[in-house]
Amino acid sequence: MNRNTLEAQPKALLHDHLDGGLRIDTILELADGFGYEDLPSTDDDALRSWFLQGESGSLERYLEAFDHTVAVMASEDAIRRVAYEAGEDLAADGVVYAEVRFGPSLHRPAGLAREAVIEAVLDGFAAATRDYGIVLFAIVTALRQHDDSEAVARAATQYSDRGVVAFDLAGPEAGHPADAYLAACLVAREAGLGLTIHAGEGDGPDSIWRALARCAAQRIGHGVRIIDDTRVRDGKIVDMGRLATRVRDHRIPLEVSPTSNLHTGAFLDMDGHAFGPLYRAGFNVTINTDNRLMSGVSLSDEYAALANAFGLDTADLGSITENALRAGFGDWPTRQRLIEEVVRPAYDVAG
Repeated sequence: MNRNTLEAQPKALLHDHLDGGLRIDTILELADGFGYEDLPSTDDDALRSWFLQGESGSLERYLEAFDHTVAVMASEDAIRRVAYEAGEDLAADGVVYAEVRFGPSLHRPAGLAREAVIEAVLDGFAAATRDYGIVLFAIVTALRQHDDSEAVARAATQYSDRGVVAFDLAGPEAGHPADAYLAACLVAREAGLGLTIHAGEGDGPDSIWRALARCAAQRIGHGVRIIDDTRVRDGKIVDMGRLATRVRDHRIPLEVSPTSNLHTGAFLDMDGHAFGPLYRAGFNVTINTDNRLMSGVSLSDEYAALANAFGLDTADLGSITENALRAGFGDWPTRQRLIEEVVRPAYDVAG
């Protein structure tokens, strides 16, 4: 499949950060409107180049770019606009289903209540759904470096009937084990929200184990360091430890974001990425963008890069897309309809 064909194919996205996908012109317009003067540049091309984090080399450095995107999302109208444009951009890339995540506490320095941020995002998503037909759901994220994860989870539960489908834990992994935030995870789980936790991105298999065994995460954000619990020979997994076996056999979805992983230093190049060995060994891997602005990618770009690196064909991509929809937290009738009426016909995948 060529790049243009891939763009037209229906795709499902489970791991995309709202504040990691702003348009450059939106950043400049919002900064001008708010009087925000700390952008690295006010030139379109120079600012776009600065935001591309291909040389960051670490998760911590990669995350610094978010200081600027969050700073311009300083009002409900701005957040509503960013959410709407995210839906528009994803729909233009052939995404038919997306769960987009954001941290409402990041906007509190601007004077916004968590609930106001959530409502603004949901309003933007609803408008994009109306105008472009894309199915959009929200995942509310708490940050490991903050001390308000329970408050974030409680805010999220108030909107479980309006489009918030899950709670997420993100931020620097090292030194911040997932089970230190167990109380927040319990709040979300007891309210019926899905639970996905960033793990196995900036830290190793123990981080994944804590997210699964202690917090009962249903999906793992990134999770690529599970490859450290395997033995790989000639691009194929030939042996697995107990944790890797559990992740594969229990069909735990891994929200893999290949380009982002290269930019944060998890892998040197796409050919050496863990996606290929994991997919060939039967792991439940999904394809995601993480941060479209910072990594300079669309979901079609990610599909194309993996297809090129690992020889994935139409059937492979269709199967991965269907698995992503099955792993979603949105209502099952909607996901089932997309699988049966949209994805299978487009990829000619048998049921």
